[in-house]
Amino acid sequence: MDKLSLNDLQAFVMVARLRSFTRAAAQLGISRSALSHAMLGLEARLGVRLLTRTTRSVSTAEAGARLLEGIATRIDDIQAEIGALSELRDRPAGTVRITAHDHAISTVLWPRLSPLLIQYPDIQLELVTDYGMTDIAAQQFDAGVRVGDKVDQDMVAVRIAPDLRMGVAASVDYLQGRELPQVPSDLVAHRCINLRLPTHGGLHAWDFEKGGQPNKVRVQGQAVFNNTYQMLQAALDGQGFAYVPFDLLSPHIESGALTAVLEDWWPTFPGYHLYYANRRHCSPALALVVEALRWRPDA
Repeated sequence: MDKLSLNDLQAFVMVARLRSFTRAAAQLGISRSALSHAMLGLEARLGVRLLTRTTRSVSTAEAGARLLEGIATRIDDIQAEIGALSELRDRPAGTVRITAHDHAISTVLWPRLSPLLIQYPDIQLELVTDYGMTDIAAQQFDAGVRVGDKVDQDMVAVRIAPDLRMGVAASVDYLQGRELPQVPSDLVAHRCINLRLPTHGGLHAWDFEKGGQPNKVRVQGQAVFNNTYQMLQAALDGQGFAYVPFDLLSPHIESGALTAVLEDWWPTFPGYHLYYANRRHCSPALALVVEALRWRPDA
C-alpha cells in the first residue's frame, strides 16, 4: 500500500464531519473537484469505500466511520501540536475563529479583543454571528460562546460575562390606546417581534420566571429577525414588544423611548461562557484570547 498523505486524511476528516464536499473544500481552500479526486485516490489506495455519495449529501460508509473514529482526534492533536510550535516565536500569531451571538460579540468579545489586536499585530480574529448550537470542531472554529457552562465533556468552558437578564419593552407609540400586559400570557394579544432560531428553524419562545416557576410563551407578530439589534430597532419603530437583553433596553427605557413591562417576570440566565476543545496544548493566540475574555467580577 502506498504511503498515505496526512493532507488526504485531514481532508477525509473534514468531509466526514461536514458531510459536504462543497463546505469541506471551502474550509480547506481547494476546489470541490480536487477534493473529490483526492478522496477517490484515498479510497483506491486503501481498497475500501470510505464515503457514500448521493446527489444531495455525503455520509461515511462502514469503513469510513471506523477510520473517522480512529483518526479524527489524532488529526486534531497533530494540528494542536503544530499550532503550539508558534510558542517558539517572539510574538503570538495566527487566526482565532469564534462563533457567538451578536449581543455577545458587540458587548463582550469585540470590546475586550480589539485592544488585543493592537497589542499583537500578528493575531487575526474572525468573529461569526450564529444563534445555533455550533459544533466548533466540525465547523473549524477555535471557540464558541453560549449562555451557561453546559458543554460536552471534551470541551472547556470559561465564564466571560456576568449573569444575563432578559427584558420586555415596547415603544410609547405602540402602547398608545393598548392595555399593558399584566402576566406573560397577555402577550399573545399583542404584536411581538420574534427571533427565528437556525438550529430547528422555529421561532424562539419567550422564557419568564416568577417565584421559581418558569413560564414559556410563544408570541406572534408581523416582524421576525435573526438578529438582536434588529429586534430592538423594530421595537423602537413601534412594531410591538421586543424580548432582548436588558442592557440593550435600559438606555431607551431611561430616555422614555421604550416602556418596560412584566419586570417581575424577567428571567436571569447564567452569563456568556467561552468554550473550546480540551486539548493538551492551547495555541498562544487562543490562550491570549481566553485570558482577555475571562470574566473577573472584582476587576
